[in-house]
Amino acid sequence: MARGADLFVVCKNCGSEVSPYVTECPYCGHRVKKRAPKIERAATGAVREPRRARRGRATTTVRGPRLGRLRPGEIPGLRADGLGKPWVTMLLVAACFGVYLASVLKPTVADHLVIFGAIGHDWWRPFTAPFVHTGSGGISVFAGGALQLATMIGIGIYGWLLERRHGPLVVVVLYLLAGAGGMVVEAQLDPTPIALGANGLALGLLCAWAMPDLLAWRHDEDWDGDLLGTGVIAAVLLLLPLAVPHVSAVAGVTGAVAGLVVGYPLARLSAR
Repeated sequence: MARGADLFVVCKNCGSEVSPYVTECPYCGHRVKKRAPKIERAATGAVREPRRARRGRATTTVRGPRLGRLRPGEIPGLRADGLGKPWVTMLLVAACFGVYLASVLKPTVADHLVIFGAIGHDWWRPFTAPFVHTGSGGISVFAGGALQLATMIGIGIYGWLLERRHGPLVVVVLYLLAGAGGMVVEAQLDPTPIALGANGLALGLLCAWAMPDLLAWRHDEDWDGDLLGTGVIAAVLLLLPLAVPHVSAVAGVTGAVAGLVVGYPLARLSAR
């Protein structure tokens, strides 16, 4: 029978009591264990007690620190507001779908949003171009749909994970640096650019989230994320400019670099 002290572990970052079978604190996202402990089985040859006897004894003989009083919406080890909705990520995904539908119904909408030539007085174009994922018609519309599917997977998955770990401000910063910043770099390097799509934003979120696992892999330590699957998604996003017209490779590389730059200090702070 487990001891009372084994019913929870204390997060070193925020001091919250969490379940011993989770590796990441649901309150602050800090990693509390590298691997979840295995459930110990009863010793071989031990006499098996009747179910009623074990249940009654467990309720009367357990000693040790007790969990604090639960608030509405909580369960032991997990807090409802610790798993709050990723509002910034949801808004980014909704904006991409909204612009896509508007562009399909009226193709001229995209002409006022994408990077088309020098930015000049159209200061809003770097901020709106990442939301555009459609072409002028025909097969380009299907290419735009494939582009949006790939970028929405990247933004939806890694934006949600990153916002849950570090909060919404990090996602906003990466939107400015990886999304809009990538478009600005493209406009500066190409005198006559035509650029659209959120491949840079998706790569920025992906790289920022993967940084702790990349550091653990480099130092030959254990990591919890799926680096193989993340690498496949990153490769698809990097190769999108070869398959879809007007998707900027420069914006994609800029977004990846911005994600690594933002993710490195966050990973170092979380490891302390």
